[in-house]
Amino acid sequence: MRKQCRRRHYALTNPITLAIAGACITDDGRLDKLRLLELSAIDAFARGAATVDDWRTVADLTNLAQTMCEMGIGPEVLPAAQKVEEVLGDAHQRFMGTGRMGTTGPGLQAMRDLQEWHHLQRTAIARSVYERAIERTHNRIRSAHPSVKVCVV
Repeated sequence: MRKQCRRRHYALTNPITLAIAGACITDDGRLDKLRLLELSAIDAFARGAATVDDWRTVADLTNLAQTMCEMGIGPEVLPAAQKVEEVLGDAHQRFMGTGRMGTTGPGLQAMRDLQEWHHLQRTAIARSVYERAIERTHNRIRSAHPSVKVCVV
């Protein structure tokens, strides 16, 4: 008698639960963590004590909002994202000159406006679409796509 190979399939994830989780809107706990991170970065800019990580957080917020606009999710956010892009460029120049990172009052207001707009964007779509937008943004940044205008600090 020969030995037979018996393959065992282990259900590590439930595909039905995964599909339901991808189709629903992202839960409030995760969105609150993201929002807190973004608002603390904007607050650091307001105090003039922003770090490179705070700059990167706001830059990621801007790039993700622009990508979602190009995907057709909230195209009215694009002018606010472009304004924050300019503000981040100015903050980068200020950091190179003085060693401190901050911004002006209108720049802070633009960051706050963009954060509110982006929060509306991500609460209006399913989690799977939001994750797809994050992945697309990540790939654009890695490939240095011409539409991504992020200064390297």
